[in-house]
Amino acid sequence: LAGAPGTGKTALALAIAQELGPKVPFCPMVGSEVYSTEVKKTEILMENCRRAIGLRIKETKEVYEGEITELTPEERPDPHGGAAKVVTAVMIGLKTSKGTKTLKLAPQIYESLQREKASVGDVIYIEANSGAVKRVGRSDAYATEFDLEADEYVPVPKGEVHKKKEVVQDVTLHDLDMANAKPQGGQDIMSVMGQFMKPRKTEVTEKLRTEINKVVNRYIDQGIAELVPGVLFIDEVHMLDIECFTYLNRVIESSLSPIIVFATNRGVCTIRGTEIVSPHGMPVDLLDRLVIVRTLGYSVDEIVQ
Repeated sequence: LAGAPGTGKTALALAIAQELGPKVPFCPMVGSEVYSTEVKKTEILMENCRRAIGLRIKETKEVYEGEITELTPEERPDPHGGAAKVVTAVMIGLKTSKGTKTLKLAPQIYESLQREKASVGDVIYIEANSGAVKRVGRSDAYATEFDLEADEYVPVPKGEVHKKKEVVQDVTLHDLDMANAKPQGGQDIMSVMGQFMKPRKTEVTEKLRTEINKVVNRYIDQGIAELVPGVLFIDEVHMLDIECFTYLNRVIESSLSPIIVFATNRGVCTIRGTEIVSPHGMPVDLLDRLVIVRTLGYSVDEIVQ
């Protein structure tokens, strides 16, 4: 998009983002963001490109869901003495519109049930493989017991108690990079401190990205995931220098590439980092790959209207 200042180039970018909706990644950036003291220029460009490529992961999870009909922890006295009791298991009855089922769950799940404040009459949802518990709301069979109520009422789930559900997650490639670059976790004091004292911005190495691309391609081949190429919008593109443009040439050619929209308000000017004069301050070989859209300001007649 090339045009004088105030002709709506950035507004067009916002419109693109609105049209794409929340599911398609849109990553805006300004050309001068590239010059950071800590990170290479190409690194920032690459990071923003990966932010603009989404991955929709479908997975089938086994879940148990239903309204709790009974919730009885099996307790035994604490072996170390004292008045406290230890929960060894928890019996939970779940009811759906089709049937009921009684499950015996591990004590860890009982703890997460307490954290979710689940009680008899609530509709809950337990993932079979991870043991994660989510309280959906109160069953609407109890909707009339109080006049005023802060809880939201949900219908009793249909179908069987134990079912397979398809869960769709949207992540960007940048999220995957970050998750693998700094593995969080551990309870020891160092990793806890590391979470609070944010380290300086580190580069994600090319090797790590190649590995992630391999995994992503494998997922796509198996049909677990699908790529959602988004839009990368670079404003004030004449601020980039020749190294960035050369790098962008390479990015555009790769298989994992977003749609890239440039915006600039320069006419013919020198390319940063060289003596060459070129339209819009961009190398001609990159311009040849673009569709140039000119934005014009309102004329006097249009303003009068």
